[in-house]
Amino acid sequence: MKAYVIATETINDQAMFDAYRKEVPRTLVPFGGNFIARGGQLTALEGEWPHPRLVIIQFPSRAAAEACYGSDEFKKIILLRHKSSVGNLVIVDGAID
Repeated sequence: MKAYVIATETINDQAMFDAYRKEVPRTLVPFGGNFIARGGQLTALEGEWPHPRLVIIQFPSRAAAEACYGSDEFKKIILLRHKSSVGNLVIVDGAID
């Protein structure tokens, strides 16, 4: 079953966040991750949305998503995101076929 990493973010330091953003794609490759949405225009249709930036990354499985997040390569860059933005990060399983 596919799994998705979903991030909602508010960027506080654009230059530092750009450095993080530049490095992320290479950390996804070994785990089969690919971007579904990455910071495009977001429109809240109902309720309030806490952050203006949304990212959705698809993985072939929850295990792959968790392994990517825990990988040494991702750990090398995660502090850039933590220092440059605030937000939420979750993993959600895809629809059951």
